[in-house]
Amino acid sequence: MRSRARNYRSPVVVYFPINMPPGDDFRSVDSHGELHNSRHISVRLGEREREVLEVLWSEGSATVQQVTERLRTSLAYTTVMTTLDRLFKKGLLLREKRDRAFLYRPALTPDALEHNRADAMVRRFFSDSQVNDDVLLSCLVDAVQSYDSELLCKLEEKVRLAKEQMSLESTGTEGGRE
Repeated sequence: MRSRARNYRSPVVVYFPINMPPGDDFRSVDSHGELHNSRHISVRLGEREREVLEVLWSEGSATVQQVTERLRTSLAYTTVMTTLDRLFKKGLLLREKRDRAFLYRPALTPDALEHNRADAMVRRFFSDSQVNDDVLLSCLVDAVQSYDSELLCKLEEKVRLAKEQMSLESTGTEGGRE
């Protein structure tokens, strides 16, 4: 088994929903952290952007000054302000004008962001290939196994549970109840 340390230094492509009329500073977010009336676009996140998002996920909402004070690394106020504005323009943050400062909050939960990353990866994996889906699935299983054999076991369990859920939904029962 291989060690799997997270490496935030490499950019991450994220697909996430956006629903923002021009000039509007707030979008509607449902209870799952998803934005309504979505369309998907591609975004790359750098290490600094991830760190800023982590601060906002932990705090809920914050001003530029508050984010600057809570970062692990020391960054200039203007650098944090630019990073927050960039994340806002990418649709990952919501903001509201409070007095002379913006109050920023995440547009997505960490789980929703990761769900969208996984969705984008699968869509790219299957749509960018001319190879048969069975071959691609075999390659995916081989890649997961060579990356981490325990992860392959977890994937197998997740597939089993998803199939059970699909079966329950198709028969009109949920959790064994009619």
